[in-house]
Amino acid sequence: MASHVLLIEDEPNIAEAIRFLLTRDGLRVSHAAEGRAALALLRQDPPDMVILDHMLPGLSGLEILSAIRAAPESRDLPVMMLTARGRDREMAERAGADRFMTKPFSNAEIIAEVRAMLSRGPGRG
Repeated sequence: MASHVLLIEDEPNIAEAIRFLLTRDGLRVSHAAEGRAALALLRQDPPDMVILDHMLPGLSGLEILSAIRAAPESRDLPVMMLTARGRDREMAERAGADRFMTKPFSNAEIIAEVRAMLSRGPGRG
């Protein structure tokens, strides 16, 4: 069965590009463009990892990450934070992000990072 990635990204072009890359790589991708919808989807269809934008409507990426880390069933879920602002890295790491990627990123870079995170499975680091 294909690994499942939950992509939480509000920019349609970026979301579609990442979805295309990951699907082409054999992964199953769910998508949410807003924080509350993302948390509902996380509970309804638990993923193997999350790609999480920092700046979102509704709840911020850091608020979503805090909710993920606070819930026992998702505490160890691998999370990669995306942002257009490199200075947000420290806040994301403090909040519990496993990886951090700054936009723009290369296609090869995001595929390599997702593969590496999925190969490690649950557990942070």
